[in-house]
Amino acid sequence: MRVLILFLTTCAVLAGQQNRTTWVFDSLKSISGNAVKVLGDPKLIDTPEGKAVEFDGDGDALFLDVHPLAGASSFSWEVIFRPDGDGAREQRFFHLQENGSQNRLMFETRVLEGGWYLDAFANSGESKALMVPEKLHPADRWYHIAQVYDGSEYRSYVNGELQMEAPLKLKPQGEGRTSVGVRINLVDNFKGAIRLTRFSRRALSPAEFLPPPK
Repeated sequence: MRVLILFLTTCAVLAGQQNRTTWVFDSLKSISGNAVKVLGDPKLIDTPEGKAVEFDGDGDALFLDVHPLAGASSFSWEVIFRPDGDGAREQRFFHLQENGSQNRLMFETRVLEGGWYLDAFANSGESKALMVPEKLHPADRWYHIAQVYDGSEYRSYVNGELQMEAPLKLKPQGEGRTSVGVRINLVDNFKGAIRLTRFSRRALSPAEFLPPPK
């Protein structure tokens, strides 16, 4: 019986790993085996927790010919990033786009004098932007952010704290591509840095998130 339990536990762990993809931004040539197209002059930088890519808010971007959440009926998308306080007011810094349609998932920031707030956006059948201007966070620091969809509710988080939730019915998206540091149509550049992102093909609880940066 103990052997059977161990076997089932191992299978569950392996299944969970197969349903997750982690991208570490420690190269400008490839990320998780995916070739990268570079625009502008993004830079690799050192952080206390490893390498990251820094974007100048004026043309720096990365493009990958893959949509990491294609086919997912539920998902969790996490990012470890640093938004700078002297960037443009509206920045679309991470964009997953289905080929041949306007279906997409995006992370955006709104930068104000007193800090920044998160905008998580989903469009696939139905659409919703999750943003609460009153929930400002200091800029020039590292954060963990997440958007989570469980099949009926769409939620956004900063450092594990719920920012907003709303009912939503999304269709799984097809194959596509990704832009980092800018919207996929080359507008609304990001100023700051990105260290890591993780895509999970199920809705995670905050207790299952990556730990927030120290």
